[in-house]
Amino acid sequence: MPELPARMRGRVLYHLHSLGAAGAPAANPDPEAAAPCGRGLRRLEAWLDHVRALGCGGVLLTPIFISSTHGYDTVDPFRIDQRLGDEEDFAAFADACHGRDLLLILDGVFNHVGRAFPAFRDVLSRGAASPFAPWFRLDLAAGGPDGFAYADFEGHPELVALNHANPEVLEWAVEVCRHWLDRGADGWRLDVAYLIPEAFLASLSQSVGGVHLDAFLFGEKVHGDYVRFVEESGLHSITQYELHQAIWSSLNDANLFELAWALRRHQTFSEAFAPVTFVGNHDVTRLASRLHNPAHLGPALAVLLTVPGVPCTYYGDELAWEGRVERRPGGDDAVRPPLPPTSTPANARQAETLRLHRELIALRRDRPWLTEAGLEVGEVSGPRLTYTVSDPRGAGRLRVTLDLAGGPAPSSEGWSPVAGGAGWSIEAPA
Repeated sequence: MPELPARMRGRVLYHLHSLGAAGAPAANPDPEAAAPCGRGLRRLEAWLDHVRALGCGGVLLTPIFISSTHGYDTVDPFRIDQRLGDEEDFAAFADACHGRDLLLILDGVFNHVGRAFPAFRDVLSRGAASPFAPWFRLDLAAGGPDGFAYADFEGHPELVALNHANPEVLEWAVEVCRHWLDRGADGWRLDVAYLIPEAFLASLSQSVGGVHLDAFLFGEKVHGDYVRFVEESGLHSITQYELHQAIWSSLNDANLFELAWALRRHQTFSEAFAPVTFVGNHDVTRLASRLHNPAHLGPALAVLLTVPGVPCTYYGDELAWEGRVERRPGGDDAVRPPLPPTSTPANARQAETLRLHRELIALRRDRPWLTEAGLEVGEVSGPRLTYTVSDPRGAGRLRVTLDLAGGPAPSSEGWSPVAGGAGWSIEAPA
């Protein structure tokens, strides 16, 4: 299992849905166009001062390469999507990130491609005679509108599954990763890594990490054996969906036994790797819409920004934006809105949410040991939970208390308050 790149310690990633945040059209007017039809990366670049003022140490973008619609139906991963600009816009964005000490993490889609992907278009044209037929999992005898059937991503025929047993597919994925790392990217999120064979990911990780030693590589994983997957894939990390679920669910139910169970699981994961943690992303209902009680935002963020791992903040969550994911076409649009002209809070709730994010992200940044901390759950009842996080090298320790019932503050003997609010407190040894 590779060691987490040292420069990731203490950093919080700011997650942007690239096309949505840029206000780009839902459909690419011409994926084959040579020139841009928009400058969406410039709009994202204008937001970077806000990201830095928030205290984040990196930017995570959803796909920015040529696609037909939402970015995950790849057409050409070696070119910037025309709605976002061109390679000069990317270079400017990467420089703007690095000038603010922000790492730049890109989103790689190597499980599937769009139907307009040139290799698949060739298969549509020539069938079994196409030299690219081995790139996909085809059933050439099945018939149908295309004259054959093919594996897709979870029942979406517009997303054509790749054949990961084909070494040419691996070579292509490695080339894509290296191409953009050579041009200023600092790492990759691997989309739906849970559907990609671990052996493929291990070869990809080895080939990419062997050249770009500081590149941070993590995969999307929803459930399953997290530790085994990381060990066998060679990735640095995966997404921690178990903790995401437990945070909002336990707060809504005022049942912190659920969170205590998830925290104990989280500790077993973090002993092996630094999980990528989050309370919001481009695929889930926003935290402000998920929590029944707005006062529970503080406890949720206290957990996110004190437990071991690499935390992510989803754009707009720091301003209490709302939005629900629905099971319908376009059902993700509510959580992928355009950036406003200014990051200035529009009301008192937004101002307080922004203040809270800044306070807790600063706490995280000042204690980089939290990335690889030990975690121990202490007292737990229905509405009350205490846990401690400790630097394995002995440089620091924090005690976090959640009390949704508004009970007495924890004993201050030997501890001094660091941060806190309604229903939560963080203390350090006196």
